[in-house]
Amino acid sequence: MARAPSIKTNLGWIWIKQETKEKYSLLKCNLESRGLVLTAVVLDGRTGIPGVFTGIPIQICQFHQLQTVKRKLTLRPETEAGKELLHIAFGLAKSNEQMMALDLKNWIEKYQTFINEKSYAPNSKRWHHTHKRVRSAYYSLIKNLPNLFTYQKYPELNIPNTTNSLDGYWSRVKNLLATHRGKSQARTRKIVTEILRKQTA
Repeated sequence: MARAPSIKTNLGWIWIKQETKEKYSLLKCNLESRGLVLTAVVLDGRTGIPGVFTGIPIQICQFHQLQTVKRKLTLRPETEAGKELLHIAFGLAKSNEQMMALDLKNWIEKYQTFINEKSYAPNSKRWHHTHKRVRSAYYSLIKNLPNLFTYQKYPELNIPNTTNSLDGYWSRVKNLLATHRGKSQARTRKIVTEILRKQTA
């Protein structure tokens, strides 16, 4: 679904089984075919999707980025590296690209050897990174860093730094569906379609 948070209006939606670049491209074409002009997009950070919106300012949702880091590290990391990286991630909303880049640079200089450590499976020559979850959390931040503070680069566009408007809307839809528990999947889909049809521009 595409939603304009500034006017709290749904712009368009399509049914999908899974999120892919092709589906996002289809939704984008759907919007543009109706004469809508995308001035910026806020995405949840799914790999590959930003490429669909080349030439448009892209903001990766800071809340989703934090959730990704928390999922990988948990709220109680066992290592000092994990604890420090989680602290950096929690500072997203109060930071900027330069500050975040510096924090991550200082972190990797301190923990480069740590995240490069390797372990070998017993009686096997196969190895894996010993601290792969910490490593993955770090590279997630690094990969998305160029798009985590886009909202600060284009103040005239009033780009939100999260997808909260859309997430909140879906929460309300789910609450409406709660009164229809027990309905078949087909029936539930019809109900959702009717709700979206009435509430989409």
